[in-house]
Amino acid sequence: MTSKLPNLLVPDTALSVEGLTAYIQALIEQDDYLRQVWVTGEVSSATRYRSGLFFTLQDPDAKAAIQCVVWNSQLQKLAALPVQGEQLILLGRVHVQPHRGNYQLIVWQALPAGEGLRALRYRQLRDRLDTEGLFDPNRKRPLPAHPQTVAVVTSPQAAAWGDIQRTLKRRYPGLRVLFSPALVQGDQAPASIVAAIERVERDGRADVLILSRGGGATEDMVCFNDEAVVRAIATCSIPVIAGIGHQRDESLADLAADFYAHTPTAAAEQAVPCLADLRTEHEERVSALNLAITQYFAFENDRLQGLRDRFSRLKLDRQIKQEAQRVSWIRDRLIQSTKRRFQSASQHCQMLQEKLSTLDPQAVLQRGYAVVRAENQIVRSASEIEPGQTLNIQLGQGQIKATVTEVASNSKE
Repeated sequence: MTSKLPNLLVPDTALSVEGLTAYIQALIEQDDYLRQVWVTGEVSSATRYRSGLFFTLQDPDAKAAIQCVVWNSQLQKLAALPVQGEQLILLGRVHVQPHRGNYQLIVWQALPAGEGLRALRYRQLRDRLDTEGLFDPNRKRPLPAHPQTVAVVTSPQAAAWGDIQRTLKRRYPGLRVLFSPALVQGDQAPASIVAAIERVERDGRADVLILSRGGGATEDMVCFNDEAVVRAIATCSIPVIAGIGHQRDESLADLAADFYAHTPTAAAEQAVPCLADLRTEHEERVSALNLAITQYFAFENDRLQGLRDRFSRLKLDRQIKQEAQRVSWIRDRLIQSTKRRFQSASQHCQMLQEKLSTLDPQAVLQRGYAVVRAENQIVRSASEIEPGQTLNIQLGQGQIKATVTEVASNSKE
C-alpha cells in the first residue's frame, strides 16, 4: 500500500490532537474581536441544566449553528431569555472545548432582535420620556370648543388627508383648514414631521393641530415613535390630536398628544363639534327652556292664586275681627249702660224704699204712736168706742188689750 501513497513530504514531527486543539484555542480565545462579539440568529433549541441554560443559535436558513451557554449567575441580567423560535442578538465570547474539539459562545447578554428589538427600544424610550413627564396627564390641554382654524400635518398623498377634509367640512362648514405637508413614512419622516409642526406654530393661526396618517404595517409607523417627533408634540404650543393608523397599539406620539384617536376621521371628529348636532341640541335646549318657563309660570300662577285665596281669607278674617271688635264694643257699651241704669234704678228704689219707710205704720209706731182697733176696726175717733168695750192697741213693740172705762170727748168739741 505504501507504493500507492503520493509522494508527500512528511515532517519529522506532527502535532497531537491536544496540541492542535490548544493552538486553535489560543488563536480563537486571544483574538480581540472574538473575545467580545455580537452574534444574531434564531434559537433552535434550549435546555436548562443545573449550571446554566444551554441552547443552539442558528441562521434563519439553518445553514450554520453555534452552541451557546448562559451560566446561572448571568441569567437574571439578560434582557431577553433564549426561547426556541426567538430571534436574538447575543453578546459574548467564543470559547473552545478541547475535550470535544468544538467551540461555543459564552453569553453575557441577550437582546430581542427584529420586532423584539424595536419593542425593547420602544419600552426604554417610553420609560425615559415618561420619567421626564412628557406623558403626564396634568400637562395635557383641553381642546377649544369652537375652533376657527385647524391645522393638519400629514402626507398630501395619504388617504387620511381626504378623510379629514371631508369630515371637517361635513361637521363644521366654514372652518379654515391649514395644511402642513409632511412625510409620514421612511427614514426622512421624523425630521419632516417635526418641521411641519414647527411650521404650523410659526404661522400662529391654528387653534388645534391634527397629526395623522392612515393604517399600515408596523414598520411604517416607526416615525411616530421617534424621540424628536414625540418632543415636538409635547412642546407644541397648540393642542395636538394624534390620529394615527387603525385599531392598534399606542404610539409614543399618541401618549404625548393632548388627545388621540384610532383613525384620522375620529381625530377630525374630536377637533370640531358637529354643527347639525349643535343645532339639534340648541333646539332641544330651547324646547326644554320653553317647557321649564311654562311650568314655572304655571307654578307661579298657582302660587299667586293661592296667595290671592289667602288674601281673600285674610280680608274675611279681618272683617270678622272688625265685627268682633264692634260687637265687643257694643257689649261693653251695653254693659256700661246697663250698669248705669241699674245704679239709677237702685238709687230710685232706695229712694222709694225710704219714702215707704216713712209711710210704714210700723215706722210710725216706732216713733211712739199706736194703732187702736176695736173689733178689728181701726178707731179713729173717741166717739167710735164705748165704756166697757175691749180695745186692741198695736204698739211699736207688741200689742196690748185694754178695756175702756171712760170715754172723754175732744176738748174742742
